[in-house]
Amino acid sequence: MIRLVLADDHAIVREGLKRIVAEAGDLQVVGEAADGTEVMQRVRELDFEVLVLDLSMPGRSGMELIKLVKAEKPRLRILVLSMHQETQYAVRAIKAGASGYLTKESAPAQLEQALHKIAGGGAYISAEVAEQLALGAMPGGTAAAPHESLSHREFEVMRRLAAGESVTDIATALNLSVKTVSTHKANLMAKLGLQNQTELVRYALKHGLIELG
Repeated sequence: MIRLVLADDHAIVREGLKRIVAEAGDLQVVGEAADGTEVMQRVRELDFEVLVLDLSMPGRSGMELIKLVKAEKPRLRILVLSMHQETQYAVRAIKAGASGYLTKESAPAQLEQALHKIAGGGAYISAEVAEQLALGAMPGGTAAAPHESLSHREFEVMRRLAAGESVTDIATALNLSVKTVSTHKANLMAKLGLQNQTELVRYALKHGLIELG
């Protein structure tokens, strides 16, 4: 039996995942978490093999959580289940310590396949993500884009700003103060060499970090 903990701030998503898992005879949900604090509590309290983790929960960013979880339990396998389809998110998640990355639009069969593969010691990623990871590991590979130097929190703030969210909206969504988000904004704009919102949107579109529509 493969024991799982489901971490997502939406109860309806967790219920849906539990129904999918219930149809597989060798998967069992032993715990749930709705935010970063609960994730760490489950990691410390429960004995399980795979953490199914949403990247966008209140409090700590998903990338930070991955690193914290791996620091506590290096052998615990993590499957990121995210609404973000962008390759950059998947690459960051794998580099942070996740064993797989799946979007929430994926079919239930893919989720079962990913959980079995990860629990068995393998990785579950797309061909595009595998290629990006390989290129980044090769000597003299492709030069890193400026946004790759951003911290995980700066990257999240940058993407939300480019998508049209205000500093106040971002602060509320990420459970941060407006001052903290403003500081992240100033830092990321400096790192990217951008002067205004229009340039930020152009940059994000150019690098495939947001989608039109």
